[in-house]
Amino acid sequence: MSLYAQYAALLDGVLDDLVADGTLPPELDRKNVTVEPPRDPSHGDLATNAAMVLAKPAGTNPRVLAEAIKPKLQALPPVASVEVAGPGFINLRLSPDAWRDELRTIVRDGEKYGLSKIGANERVNVEYVSANPTGPMHVGHCRGAVVGDSLARLLEAAGFRVTKEYYVNDAGAQVDTLARSVHLRYREALGEEIGEIGEGFYPGDYLKPVGTLLAAEYGDKFVDAPETEWLAPFREAAIKAMLDLIRHDLGLLDIHHDKFSSEAELQASGSVTRAMEVLREKGLVYEGELERPKSIDPHDEWEPVELTLFRSTQFGDDQDRPMKKSDGSWTYFGSDAAYHWEKAQSADHLVNIWGADHAGTVKRVQSAVKALTDGRVDLDVKIVNMVRLFRAGEPVKMSKRAGDFVTLADVVNEVGKDVVRFMMLTKRADTPLDFDFAKVLEASKDNPVFYVQYAHARISSLKRKAADAGVNLSEHPDLALLDDEELALVRRAAQYPRAIESAAMAHEPHRIAFFLYDLAAEFHALWNRGNDDPSRRFLLENNPQLSRARLELALGIAQIIRSGLGLMGVTATEEMR
Repeated sequence: MSLYAQYAALLDGVLDDLVADGTLPPELDRKNVTVEPPRDPSHGDLATNAAMVLAKPAGTNPRVLAEAIKPKLQALPPVASVEVAGPGFINLRLSPDAWRDELRTIVRDGEKYGLSKIGANERVNVEYVSANPTGPMHVGHCRGAVVGDSLARLLEAAGFRVTKEYYVNDAGAQVDTLARSVHLRYREALGEEIGEIGEGFYPGDYLKPVGTLLAAEYGDKFVDAPETEWLAPFREAAIKAMLDLIRHDLGLLDIHHDKFSSEAELQASGSVTRAMEVLREKGLVYEGELERPKSIDPHDEWEPVELTLFRSTQFGDDQDRPMKKSDGSWTYFGSDAAYHWEKAQSADHLVNIWGADHAGTVKRVQSAVKALTDGRVDLDVKIVNMVRLFRAGEPVKMSKRAGDFVTLADVVNEVGKDVVRFMMLTKRADTPLDFDFAKVLEASKDNPVFYVQYAHARISSLKRKAADAGVNLSEHPDLALLDDEELALVRRAAQYPRAIESAAMAHEPHRIAFFLYDLAAEFHALWNRGNDDPSRRFLLENNPQLSRARLELALGIAQIIRSGLGLMGVTATEEMR
């Protein structure tokens, strides 16, 4: 249990006492009562809004209620002082012993420090990447992959049961185009001069190995054969090869999905039909015509077509959405509705990580999930914005191998997995991110990857030096020797469990990167004070007891940095090179 959760429980006991003595009525709703760090650290160590939240339903004044709560909190042994501020906020200051105990907990719990049960073992399906299987991962996919994988790690740390899923869009026209592009490479592998790849085909060199394999398997059997004979086997072979390539590229980032779901298999299984029947039984599907699209010029001819429509406007969408086209084939939305319905059978929550080009479809899919599950399952969609690549300030040219984009593999191979994963989380997912190959390798405070890794490397070096200097690492440190500045670092570190919970519940893994940067900054500031005053250094030649206490502090900080980096999928560096 985190320090903040401990004090929330203590506060709950105080409120129980006030109910028992008649100050508060029973059965008050306390779910919005919080215990958290005050926005201004000068106000104290902890703050609670209990009086502000409970006063009105209790029929009293917030400040009067705060004054009733104050002495009971003041009586708790770790509490040094309690102040009522403003209209009724309550600020607490803890004794130094509370922070010394928290440091002991950090070191003792190790990698378990910060883990939470807030998820209550509920099931969460996190779908991410889900790129069309038509080529290698590009840098845009990379960001979504890191956000999704890091979120899955966060949710597990917060006590959820997580399934990591990739939805393979293998039922549309794009996979037929892929098969035709592979057929060109197949003919090329057999010695035919195919010339420049024309418009409407995938031009990347990554399809050459697929063509070579098919040439070895079939010989010239399909060179002059009609498309109807070779399209299906070439499509199947191409999709398999592309998924192998995708899995390989994701593996470079240590990303591995639990499940790959096929859109083609979904449609073939009849799941889309069943989903539409369920909606029709609810009166949410009908045959009708859409209004004239605003994108069509008013002077142009346009004939309305009868379509199978879902009443998504009943769920807040701006118009009803077609599930089936006039030719009887399913729309993307029809398949998406069925896919999410299928996922919802084994999940309590659904989370999708989508590119910005899918932002316009969020409302309709959320409407379908709500309708199909009767509101039992919620869908949260996190939009991932574009990544702009630079090299020393200049835009990076496209990849020849990929044809028209820079591949994920190119980026990882140049700067490494850890740099890529960390940088992809240095901004909110829905804001554009600039990735400069030169800057991400800079050894400076302005490079967050370096700054956080350097803090961990410094502590690793400190531990080695302490061992060389004969500091007894098995000896219990006297933490009473730590001063106020050092205990302030513990206060920052103690917010790590809250950072995990808040990031997990908000589905925002970038919050961990922000927390680690702030923690590293405070550690570096503490370290640097020894540059001007040798007595403030972590290791003191003639004071082994103080050295041991400061080393314990450093080891606690290193543990949290390792843990936080692990949630981001980043390996903590032992030594900077």
